[in-house]
Amino acid sequence: MSKGRFGIHGGQYIPETLMNAINEVEEAYNKYKEDPEFNRELTELYNEYAGRPSRLYYASRMTEDLGGAKIYLKREDLNHTGSHKINNVLGQMLLAKKMGKTRVIAETGAGQHGVATATVAAMMNMECEIFMGSEDCERQALNVYRMRLLGAKVHPVETGTKTLKDAVSETFKEWTRRIDDTHYVLGSVMGPYPFPEMVRSFQAVISREIKQQMLEKEGRLPDVVMACVGGGSNAIGAFYHFIEDKDVRLIGCEAAGRGIDTFETAATINTGKLGIFHGMKSYFCQDEYGQIAPVYSISAGLDYPGIGPEHANLHDTGRAEYVAVTDDEAVDAFEYLSRIEGVIPAIESAHAVAHAIKLAPTLDKDKIIVINVSGRGDKDVAAIARYRGENLYE
Repeated sequence: MSKGRFGIHGGQYIPETLMNAINEVEEAYNKYKEDPEFNRELTELYNEYAGRPSRLYYASRMTEDLGGAKIYLKREDLNHTGSHKINNVLGQMLLAKKMGKTRVIAETGAGQHGVATATVAAMMNMECEIFMGSEDCERQALNVYRMRLLGAKVHPVETGTKTLKDAVSETFKEWTRRIDDTHYVLGSVMGPYPFPEMVRSFQAVISREIKQQMLEKEGRLPDVVMACVGGGSNAIGAFYHFIEDKDVRLIGCEAAGRGIDTFETAATINTGKLGIFHGMKSYFCQDEYGQIAPVYSISAGLDYPGIGPEHANLHDTGRAEYVAVTDDEAVDAFEYLSRIEGVIPAIESAHAVAHAIKLAPTLDKDKIIVINVSGRGDKDVAAIARYRGENLYE
């Protein structure tokens, strides 16, 4: 990989005003990524604070019910703050501390990245401001309250579609205003280099653990690893240490919204075209004039019009498959996993569960699927109830 590139994707497409900040992050990341003391501190935070390693749980009832491949759930929902987001936040904020920063800013969609950032900011005694689309603030009111409870200032973003894309744009804008004491804790494997590589390196703990846990439990690697994909951080975390293991199928599950044949979708690989946005070259949902198109998904965390450059390259090379999962399928899967395994997944993660429900019965009983349950679904119950036409408070 040439610097910051995954095949043709990636790069640093940023205004001059951000160049110094990006160079500073790159320099610090390169200095500390192989540093034994930094990695010892990070591992200690993972184990003592985040509660890693997360469990690899054999879903016996789901396996029996679907009647095909054996299914394991990687339980990132059991991490402190309830999702995989804490892995990246601990890494980036430890780095920010080493850089002498006292303030962090972040974008958030479903609110899980915002909550993780606010949590670690409280623990590390740093000032914290979160930018969140006003539409998402409404959908994820519980997480807005959690962030404020943790001491963060939450800015509802009223521009554009008032969702994740606009929150990212506002956070980049804020960063240009105050670079000296501020680090932007980007929440996914996207944006200008070094963010896609850096976020992936902090999330790769997921696949490292899956590999070790599978060898302990089954004495072999899984046949399939699958995860939901928006920007793509939980998926690249689950895939990374299997990329060289060519017999392991890697499947990313995109948010199709109301269907990839409609305008209300966020399935970037399935419907997008090559473009440049938010500092990177990758695939993006675009209109006929090449403008970034409004996207839609029931899931605020997958409601993004692009995908990280490493995923774009895995698609180009055929190493990973990317499938589209509709709102209806995801909601069905959300309810299914809750009822059959007593695990309420985030609606984001439910997209991966939905595809596993289709795939498992087509595979032999000696095959193994690992689903990355990237987060827990408490934040989504009110939205799903509304989707089903129920009112929680009646």
